[in-house]
Amino acid sequence: MTALPAALAPGSTIGILGGGQLGRMLAEAASTLGFDVAILEPQADCPASRVAAHHIQAAYDDIEGLKRLAALSDVVTTEFENVPASVVAVLEAEGVRVAPNGRALATAQDRVDEKTFLNSVGATTVDFAKVDDLNDLTAAIEKLGLPALLKTRREGYDGKGQVWIKDAADAESALDAIGHKPAILEARAAFTQELSVIAARGVDGTVAVYPLGQNTHENGILRTTIAPAQVDPATQSRAIEIATAILNGLDYVGVIGVELFDLGGSLLVNEIAPRVHNTGHWTQDGCGCDQFEQQIRAIAGWPLGSTKAHARIEMTNLLGDEIDGWHAMASDPDTHLHFYGKREARAGRKMAHINKVLERL
Repeated sequence: MTALPAALAPGSTIGILGGGQLGRMLAEAASTLGFDVAILEPQADCPASRVAAHHIQAAYDDIEGLKRLAALSDVVTTEFENVPASVVAVLEAEGVRVAPNGRALATAQDRVDEKTFLNSVGATTVDFAKVDDLNDLTAAIEKLGLPALLKTRREGYDGKGQVWIKDAADAESALDAIGHKPAILEARAAFTQELSVIAARGVDGTVAVYPLGQNTHENGILRTTIAPAQVDPATQSRAIEIATAILNGLDYVGVIGVELFDLGGSLLVNEIAPRVHNTGHWTQDGCGCDQFEQQIRAIAGWPLGSTKAHARIEMTNLLGDEIDGWHAMASDPDTHLHFYGKREARAGRKMAHINKVLERL
């Protein structure tokens, strides 16, 4: 049996690939627990750079930059899933542990591989088909029916890289819309609501799962999460089973976000995110141990924190110039502001989020 890594003591350094808002909030959580943070991020003056001890400005696949990160860090994690999975092997060759592992990153980076894995561990998804060309798409439409959602297999987020097909005659134009990239066609899910579950797994295999969140999207971008969601105990229990199966199946260490479709009695997995997740921001003001502290605890080999909710929270993303209303929001004692430190407010850009306390539990 492989020995478990020793828990990192305060004063150790956490490495983070990525310097956006998630990296910033991870760095803040790490600082609270007494850790230093080193980030690798190609963008100068990124949000995380202003709260981290070290900023290595380099591309994610820059070998020298990765070696510098490995030399500084006692463990390395990622703030987003599109860091090349090959980077993990480079870091591990330098003798630093990476969590979550390369398999988790690679699985989440390809939507066909992701759904294939999910089904293999008993986490049901919509029916799907691999699409490489127009012939594949025509056959997939015949198999799955319409409407159906065409997505690029890799990358794409917040509604990007996807298009609904409602008529078979639109197949070729749909491929044009996604740049004829390798794709997946997904059958439509007749869901009653969109849910998500945030869960964590420690180095010893311990699993901790937060209450479900209920999500609302606008134009492909998450708008609000209300959590704990008002669902029956069976739905919460099924979500715990799904999250645990995914975490154990990937031998995962860290926090994961699992997006779910509620079909009114059963759950389908939409996708997984091998990182802290936008739908878990509510935990910052709704739980004693939020998802960011939980991530640091997990990868550092500490005991996982409590996932019990002490308040029901409505999290709202603030996009673009919506942050200009900060003064009025700050005047509400039940509203907690979390700003990302981005210099430029652009339309549709996530600039901050607020957590409004709806109820004390």
